[in-house]
Amino acid sequence: MKDCNACGKCCVKYGGRGLSISQSEINDWDEAAPELLDYIQKNEIWFDPKTKQPFEQCPWLIPGPTPNVFHCKIYHNRPDDCRYYPSSLEEMIRDDCEMVEAKDLKNPKKAQQDLELIMKDSWV
Repeated sequence: MKDCNACGKCCVKYGGRGLSISQSEINDWDEAAPELLDYIQKNEIWFDPKTKQPFEQCPWLIPGPTPNVFHCKIYHNRPDDCRYYPSSLEEMIRDDCEMVEAKDLKNPKKAQQDLELIMKDSWV
């Protein structure tokens, strides 16, 4: 399994509608990043604070220094839905994640172990 190359596919696919936020996360944002609270509606996130309409894509996804590379402007305060993605090889395959290699498909158990090792810092 490759390290994440910041292709942004997961953020583009999941960064718009349908992301939720827990009360615990809201409390954390209230302390660490209160400006993010304006983007919440009914425990769902990424709504335009002015129009109250959902964004089609995460408003914090910004282009990186080269094409097809992205960065998260709120990486250290990102919601758990983002923090814990990807959680499984199956999810990565479904989403055409560029971390997956041919050898991972041949040995899914090892690939899942590799993923858990790669993501251990993110999942805290």
